[in-house]
Amino acid sequence: MDLKHREVPVQEAVGLQLAHDMTRIVPGEFKGRQFRRGHVIREEDVPMLLDMGKRHIYILELEEGELHEDDAAVQMARALAGAGVTQTDVEEGKVVLKARHDGLLWVDARRVVAMNSIEHISISTRRPYIHVKAGTSVASVRPIPLVIRQDKVRAVEVIAEETFSGRHIIDVFPYRSHQVHVVTTGSEVLSGRVDDRFGPVLREKFREYGIEIVNQVMVGDEQEEITAAIVRACDEGATLICVTGGMSVDPDDRSPLAIRNAATEVVSHGTPMIPGSMTMLAYRDKTAIFGLPGAVIHDQRTAFDILLPRVLAGVYVRKKDIAILGVGGWLNA
Repeated sequence: MDLKHREVPVQEAVGLQLAHDMTRIVPGEFKGRQFRRGHVIREEDVPMLLDMGKRHIYILELEEGELHEDDAAVQMARALAGAGVTQTDVEEGKVVLKARHDGLLWVDARRVVAMNSIEHISISTRRPYIHVKAGTSVASVRPIPLVIRQDKVRAVEVIAEETFSGRHIIDVFPYRSHQVHVVTTGSEVLSGRVDDRFGPVLREKFREYGIEIVNQVMVGDEQEEITAAIVRACDEGATLICVTGGMSVDPDDRSPLAIRNAATEVVSHGTPMIPGSMTMLAYRDKTAIFGLPGAVIHDQRTAFDILLPRVLAGVYVRKKDIAILGVGGWLNA
């Protein structure tokens, strides 16, 4: 774009207003806005501007159909943001979106890609479907040039107006209230020969989401007993059930069949993620059922940790949602 502007030497700019924020960088010490858009340059500002490598400043003259970067960033951020995010004040032509509360980060990746395909548009987000705390920065929105055509910003707004189950482009979904039950399998645990290690690990994981486990029962290795425990938990109001152990290919491991027999739908037995590739997810009506392998005990982050926030936020998980997680599914550090 051929900008309509005048370059003014900084020594002659005293009394003029800056057309944009100016960033100062001192390696290892400071990086941020030194002067704000609209700042009236004073005599004492000249040495600092020269130290920042600024020999000239712009005096912009916007024409019809053009937007300053600050105004464009604000318009786009408003179009993208859902109720679960807040917007910062614009700074250096950028608006940052932050989580309003703890929850699951939702990003409509398809529409973000479409927006970023528009020349001079830059929308950057964190990876979707992750657990975020209140106040976490989840995305930034900005145009690249100092001045951008208004029709480009309008194109972003039009894409944002499309509907996908009524969801905004970027949002944070709060977690729903849950009754979590744990069904711990294994004759060695039931008999007391081996201490239960799943229970403490799961309690700690759920506390991170503000959720307490309502009930944990111990059953043996028989498929019928495991199935009965799952059905009983559903009858008692469980909204999420974790079946621990018995998920390998050993002949004594009966949990997968027990879950299948209790479920109305099996989403997947096995995931393209490591560790936790033997994780299973099914539903009995609206109750989610996880089958958890031993990796959950000794690995800090497994397939279970990737899928759990979605389930807690009430996002229905499909087979294709799990399949795509193979890209980046090597979770070991």
